[in-house]
Amino acid sequence: MASPTRPTVFTIPPHRAFADALATGILAQFGADRMAMARGTILVPNNRAGQAISEAFVRKADNGLLLPRLVAIGDPDLDERTGALLDPMEADAIPPAIDPLRRQFMLARLIQQERALAHEPVDMAEAMRLAGELGRVLDQLHVERVAPAQLREIDTGLLSSHWQKALDQLAVILVRWPESLAQIGHIDLADRRNRQLAAVADRWRAEPPPGFVIAAGISTTAPAVADVLRVVAFSPRGQVVLAGLDQTMPPEEWDEIAGNEEATPLESHPQFHLAQLLERMGVARGEISEWRWGGGEADSRAPRSKALSRAMVPPRFTVEWETMAAPARALAGVQALELATPAEEAQAVALALREALETPGKTAALVTPDRDLAKRVSALLERWGIAADDSAGKPLSATLPGTLMLALATAAVEAFAPAPLLTLLKHPLVTGSDERLAWLDKVRRLDLALRGPRPAPGLAGVADFLTAGDSRTQPVRTAAQAGWAQASALLAPVEQGFATGAPTLTHYLAVLREGLGALAGDAIWSGREGRQLADLIASLEDHAGEGPQDVQPHALPQLLRHLLDSVSMRPAQGGHPRLSIWGLLEAKLQSAQLMVLGGLNETVWPALPAPDPWLAPAIRKALGLPSLERRIGLSAHDLAGAMGAPDVLMTRARRDASAPAIASRFWLRLETMTGGLPRPELRYDLLARALDASAAPPQRSGRPAPSPPADERPRTISVTEVDGLNADPFAFYARKMLQLSSLDVVDAEPGPAWRGTLVHDALDKWAKEDDYAPDALPKQIAAALGSPGIHPLIRALWSPRFDEAARWIARTVAKDRAEGRAPLASERKGSIDLDGITLKGVADRIDRIGASGLAVVDYKTGIPPSKKQVAAGLALQLGLIALIAERGGFDGVKGTAEAFEYWSLGRETGKRNFGYRRSPVGGKDAIDPADFVVDTLRRFAEAADKWLTGTAPFTAKLHPDYAYDEFDHLMRLEEWQGRNG
Repeated sequence: MASPTRPTVFTIPPHRAFADALATGILAQFGADRMAMARGTILVPNNRAGQAISEAFVRKADNGLLLPRLVAIGDPDLDERTGALLDPMEADAIPPAIDPLRRQFMLARLIQQERALAHEPVDMAEAMRLAGELGRVLDQLHVERVAPAQLREIDTGLLSSHWQKALDQLAVILVRWPESLAQIGHIDLADRRNRQLAAVADRWRAEPPPGFVIAAGISTTAPAVADVLRVVAFSPRGQVVLAGLDQTMPPEEWDEIAGNEEATPLESHPQFHLAQLLERMGVARGEISEWRWGGGEADSRAPRSKALSRAMVPPRFTVEWETMAAPARALAGVQALELATPAEEAQAVALALREALETPGKTAALVTPDRDLAKRVSALLERWGIAADDSAGKPLSATLPGTLMLALATAAVEAFAPAPLLTLLKHPLVTGSDERLAWLDKVRRLDLALRGPRPAPGLAGVADFLTAGDSRTQPVRTAAQAGWAQASALLAPVEQGFATGAPTLTHYLAVLREGLGALAGDAIWSGREGRQLADLIASLEDHAGEGPQDVQPHALPQLLRHLLDSVSMRPAQGGHPRLSIWGLLEAKLQSAQLMVLGGLNETVWPALPAPDPWLAPAIRKALGLPSLERRIGLSAHDLAGAMGAPDVLMTRARRDASAPAIASRFWLRLETMTGGLPRPELRYDLLARALDASAAPPQRSGRPAPSPPADERPRTISVTEVDGLNADPFAFYARKMLQLSSLDVVDAEPGPAWRGTLVHDALDKWAKEDDYAPDALPKQIAAALGSPGIHPLIRALWSPRFDEAARWIARTVAKDRAEGRAPLASERKGSIDLDGITLKGVADRIDRIGASGLAVVDYKTGIPPSKKQVAAGLALQLGLIALIAERGGFDGVKGTAEAFEYWSLGRETGKRNFGYRRSPVGGKDAIDPADFVVDTLRRFAEAADKWLTGTAPFTAKLHPDYAYDEFDHLMRLEEWQGRNG
């Protein structure tokens, strides 16, 4: 059969479902002969498109059918290889392709070496990231058939020094890279794909296949692909079927998109890649015919395709929108919906999809590049029992095995600090057996014990931390020791492995592999996700020796996340048969009766072009590589293809998680041309807001004020609780009567409680063991901070200020003693009865002054209460200690309180040194010292009469400025006070 003189090229417009129209046409041409169908070949862009076309044949066939061979030409964006049919039969005809992971390791080593020579060292994680980007550059050079030697010919005079350095390093690496490949007898995957396609083109040009060959939906502009398509187009039994080629666009607009010697091509236009493909095929747009099958009702949407074409015209032609007739600008069947937030958008999309499923037989799909939106919609549909699998899948790093590996690596690198340690021990796969509940009980006890400042690093630091502590914390820590013994036994080999051995990735991977097995058993390697992790680790261990050496442990979690992110776990089949969620790649050549196009905001659809760290835009242009804006045009073409469905709903949120969002340029074009996109008749936005809204309008709650009977109220109170009772009675009620207490944050900054406990213990030891010897206090402070359970960083931060304050205290006490003032008691417990109420407290220090006078000292690690606060009766602690002392509540202490002092270890306002003392009485607008104890007793009696022996309600936040926020969530503060107070 002679080859045709005119190419056989067709296009299927967007308003027809590509796969169904293609299957209909092929069956109409060849379906009468089953063997002709079986001998046929359909070239598809990737395996996903092949699956869509295969399903279309099943839908269209009336009875049994022998399908043609569906062969993928391989999609570089998906790391897909070419189908077996395109691989030459001769085993040694083309060298094998290098494994992508092995290539990344080898390139990373070259990058590290070149950066080291340039005195710009990078760690392994950064080297692997750059190697991934470099691999993409290599693939683009191969795909576009650009010789690396051309890099040497580029004029870099106008480039910044940054790009010049990057280009110099790239040129050197690309010279060394072929040598590295030759040594192992491999070639790049893109290079091998080019050679395969070139061999196929030569073979089919000399001897066309016996059956029909149809290239369907291929839009890749690679020269090797274009050569194959040209051969197919001019073959006797060949056809090329394009998707969405615009045949209605005027020639002058088409020429502007394609570019010429005088004009730059418009790569951001949705038709540019098709224009370039036709040019490389040597086919004119006028030689292309419309695929005549699969029309019918779909052709009623042809005006919409024409309107879409006019909406996407080059900028200087948009002036014609003003003169277009209203019917020509209409997008019948297309509706748009703007929502307030991403959460509301997801809810509205879920409602639209659910409504579509109420119609028997109707199919629906969400198409979006926004992975967060896809996950939200999938989760929201589950509330109605609808399983909608996100076909884009999820990275291995988000699976249980992947998160456990990252958690173990992070905990080991951070020396088992509390936060990553507890994240690791609480992981669902750790001891996920019959012992799981017992294990979780032990981990919860450990969680309670590790709250507060970080302990010393390492497993030994945690063990020391659990054996130390004061009377308040020691019971909790003791309860956690048994569980810690079991956990540390599991983790000890990992800690030992990270501390010893060669600092290579292979060594660390072996340590992590063994650690994962010890923590999770066989569960870590079971299931699809576990097997995928096992395969990845095996591949890493095989090739890590060819990558960078001397791995820095701190870079390991970032490196592992990068590697785990590169592996996508796609869901198994099993979702709703009429519902799909697709990314842009998954949606190619797919169709549904309702297409919801979600996330139509700038930076989402279209996404921001990913920056290239190796090639400046000017260099890419000089080499003839696709510009970074090419992706915008492909995104626009994806949008146009998806808008061919019978019903289309476009959605966007007016803001993202952090700021207002800008509508997609595609949305704005369509809205401007049409004069406004119509909303759907069923207001999904209103339904979304009402779905979880309360039936009654929100009402501000009343201020909490519980009022238990008088006989149930406490009759014992400490001096430290009185101030809280006056400032926030509800907090006192929660703490004292409900027996509630807040937990410290894990890995918290050293707070007032920690600082106070440490300093008070050291000062007490100084008094009782050293009798206030001036040189002994700094040693006591140093010994307290030197406890093995305290993290070295905390010690380094607090030692200087505590040491300076301790020396001030020692000097001041020595000076006072020289002047006749004698310390009398330290950390002395005492109590008295006042009208049926037991008042108890601990005196930090009481000194004897004169014959019978007392000086009451309260140590503070921060800012002490002001005179104004004391005069207002909101800081009674110091006066109450004096009251107990005067009434003989402290053993061995008798006399009249004459001096009242705060000794602060902090820095006084306007001063540079740490340590000062201040009296809250005396002076203008302050309480007279002689009246202080009497006034304190009066205020205490008032508080006791109201809340302890009386029936006054425990009202929340009486004095908010002096109340803590410990129980704000319990009192539901914002519900009655409002967000702004």
